[in-house]
Formats: sequence, structure tokens, C-alpha cells
Amino acid sequence: MARAGYEVVILERKDEEEAGHIACGDALKGADAFPEAIPKSKLEPAFTNTDVDHGRFEIPQEDTVLEIPVPGELAVIDRWEYGRRIIDGAEDRGVEFRYDTVVQNVRQNDDGRVTGVEAIRKGDPVTYEADIVIDAAGSLSVLQDHVDFSDSTFDTNVDYSHFCSAYREIVEVEEPVEWDDALVFKPTERAAGYLWYFPRTDTEINAGLGFQMTEEPMQLVDDLKRDLENRPEFEGAEVEDKLGAALPTRRPYDSAVHPGYMAIGDAAGHVNPTTGGGIAGAAYGGKYAAERAIEALETDEFGEDVLWEYNQKVMDHFGARYAALDVYNILSTAVDVDDLMSLLAAMPGDKLAEALYSGSTDIGLKLKLEALVKSRGHWGTIWNLYKTKRRADELLSHYENYPTSPEGLAGWQDRRDDLMEKVYETTGAEPKY
Repeated sequence: MARAGYEVVILERKDEEEAGHIACGDALKGADAFPEAIPKSKLEPAFTNTDVDHGRFEIPQEDTVLEIPVPGELAVIDRWEYGRRIIDGAEDRGVEFRYDTVVQNVRQNDDGRVTGVEAIRKGDPVTYEADIVIDAAGSLSVLQDHVDFSDSTFDTNVDYSHFCSAYREIVEVEEPVEWDDALVFKPTERAAGYLWYFPRTDTEINAGLGFQMTEEPMQLVDDLKRDLENRPEFEGAEVEDKLGAALPTRRPYDSAVHPGYMAIGDAAGHVNPTTGGGIAGAAYGGKYAAERAIEALETDEFGEDVLWEYNQKVMDHFGARYAALDVYNILSTAVDVDDLMSLLAAMPGDKLAEALYSGSTDIGLKLKLEALVKSRGHWGTIWNLYKTKRRADELLSHYENYPTSPEGLAGWQDRRDDLMEKVYETTGAEPKY
């Protein structure tokens, strides 16, 4: 937007030094496929490990390790440096940053259009008027608590249980780890969640865990602490940094537009719900929102009809896939964790990777038979997964026919909700939405 000549102001609650320093797993998938507005050359100094090329899934219940290839370019980054690079790039284009600014309310006119925000900056009240407000305030955005969405399509079917808590430590180990070319995952002991160990370098590790907000946080953090204590490579390690955050583990918002307002990134559910990866979704969500904002500014029209193409581009690029992947999250709430781990241990790694990143996969007869033999005793879970996959494919197909205007959304949602009823029936899970 700034490059197109418009005045852009970013409100940041942190101070200038801490801006860009957020809790993150630090794994960046698709490092070679970012919007052109964010040149890769600008980001590369934040890439600390570009040798990672696969996932390493540890399954203690089966005493096995599953090697999972990750398609596309992969990098582990220094998230603070990455944030600084994004900020520097925006400032180079003329974007103004207002640090130490805590947004407290949203302004709307008599027609419901969002016209700005009210905030506290360094202790003083301040009002910002705007033709377009873009909400990048993260999970459970405070802005959405204050906007009256009653006359728009903006998705308000949002609950805290759709989100996950995440906690991570940056740990410096004494000796290089053997798995510095892999992203290491491991299931938590007591709930549907996972631990991760992502090597920024061969001695600097991002160690963390994610778990649904319905779980007790300190109990799960103890799982990470205990695992760190029991891994010999972390003996004598030093903790450099600790941070926590919330992130969506749900389908993208059905609509993230309202007159004068769009939500992007975590504030719109633009995160892969099975892996928690959200950097690329945020980058492209920002690009698509900016394109529609420019169109609105050029035509002086700020209604949903003008902004709607933003929703379409998100769904076409990654939203449909993320919605299909969410079906597997729903399944995980209704199956026994040990059965699920046995199933994963029996699946071919490349097919598992395909399912994790595409939302669908096709396993040939020979591989199906091999998986059945390896997973004897868990065939009920396999049958359940097979039926769930069919439901996910049906849902993916429906999302690929996302409506071309706000008027078509209600009918599209009715059909989608019918498909979701079949998902709940197949998985035995409690309704999520």
C-alpha cells in the first residue's frame, strides 16, 4: 500500500526495541515463495539454518522415529531478526510505525463502517482516523471485541477452544545436535499436543510445545521440561529466551471483511491447523488485503462488495486447504492418542507429509496393505481415518467453490455446515463450531 503512494501507519503495542520479537516455532516453510512485496533478499539475513529438509516425528509409544519429507524450501529463522527485517522493509517504503501504542477501541460511523481506532500511546489517549483498518492483532484480536459486525458477513463464530497455546525457549547446547537438518516433533504425554525441537543452528535450538487452550498449561509445560531433562543433548544447556503466545488451530474465518475493515494472519485464522505454521499465510493475507484496500481507496468505495475478493484469494490460495486439514484436528479429539500414534507409525512418510500440507493424499493398494499389516490391532482407527479423509476431500471440494460475492455466503455456509455434520458423525467428535 505504501509503495502505491498511500499513507500507511502501523500501530505496535511493543516498544521499538522489542517490536518483531514474538513467540514462534521459527520454522519457515516456502521461504522461496513469498509475495514479491517482501523480497527474499531482504529476509535472508534472518535465515539461520537452510539445511533442514525433513521432519523427524518421534513416537515413543511405538519406539520408532518417522522421517517425513517436507515439500518446498524450508528454513529455520531468528524470529526477532526476521521481524526487524519486515519492519525495515516497510519503513523503507514509507510506512510509519507508532510504537508503545495499545489499541483499546474501534470507531464506526452510523452505517457501521469502521473509520479508525482509539488507543493509548505512552500513557496518552490518541485517535487514529483511517479509510481502511487492517486488523493484524493476532489470535482473539481485541479489535474484534469492539466492532459491531451485525450488518456484515464477518465471521463471529469464534471461540477460545478454537485456539492453541504455545510456549517456546531458545536453548543453547554444548555440542552440535545430530538432527540439525530436521524439524523434530514429539507427542505430549497427556493431551493432543506436541513438543518441537527446531534447530536454528546445530547448537541453538527452539524448543517448545503447543496444546489446545482447553488443557492445563502448566501441566503441559512440565512435559517439555521433563523431556528436555531426559534428552542427553540438552545436558548443561542454557536458556537464552522464553516466550508464549496463542495461535489458531481452526479453519480460516468464513469472511474476514467488514465495511472499512479486514483481518489478516492469526486474526483471521490464517494458520495451518495441523502444524501451526502461519508466517506464509500472514504474508499472503497481507498482500491480498492490501490489494483490495488500494482498490477501495482508488474508487472511494469501502463496502464488503469491494473488499470481498480478499476472501476469495485467501480461500483459493490456502484457505480451502487449511479448512480440510482442520478435519484431522477434529478427528484427533475423538480418537485414542496411542491408536493415533500407531497409525502414524504405519503410514509412509511421504504420504503423511502430503496429507499434512495438501489436506489430501492418495495411498496406493500396495501401501495400504503394508500399512494394514504393520498396524494390526488398530484397524478400527485406520478405517475411521479413511472415512475421515473422504469427508475432508468433500469439504475441500466445497471450499474450492467459495462464493464470488457476499450474497452467496449464507447458502455456501449452509452446505458447508451439512458437510461438517457428516464430519462429526464420522469422527465421533463433539461439534467444534
